[in-house]
Parts: sequence; structure tokens; C-alpha cells
Amino acid sequence: MTSPPPRLGPLTFTEVFDLPVTVDLRTAARALGICTQTAYRLIHRGVFPCPVLRVGGLFRVPTTPLMRTLGIEERPVYAVDLDAGMGAGQDDGA
Repeated sequence: MTSPPPRLGPLTFTEVFDLPVTVDLRTAARALGICTQTAYRLIHRGVFPCPVLRVGGLFRVPTTPLMRTLGIEERPVYAVDLDAGMGAGQDDGA
């Protein structure tokens, strides 16, 4: 059985909040609504809209600055979190 092909459009709001601490350049480009090739051009010109880390031959983009660039300052609180006792500003104990 094969998995479905990856979604190529921009990331949804929910997908953005499920990102790990850093993302690859393709994911960051999707979040920004630009193609990967444009993202590489912006990096090489030094004008990518948020910090980019070079790890070996790969580019990684920290998620928090990426979210700020998208105008997202805080993580939302989902109803599931409230049911579990985790509200805004509370630690989940992890």
C-alpha cells in the first residue's frame, strides 16, 4: 500500500501549529506561500524573511521566527488541551 502524495499548497493554520522546532526549507516556503526555488533565491540574496540556519548542506528554519513572520505570536489553545487541563500559560508537565 502506498501513501498519498504530499500536499503541495500552502500550509494550513493547523499544520503550522504542528511544526517541529525547526523545519526544512521546503516546509518554510510552503508556510510562506512561495515556491522552494524562490526561497533559495531569497536566502542567497540575504533577504529571506526570517532566520535560516545552515546545517551541513541543508537549510533549516526555526519555527518560532517563521510563525512570527506569518503574524502568529502565540500558540492557540485547543478544546482538547482545555479538556486535558492545559490552558494558556500552563505547563503540560512535559
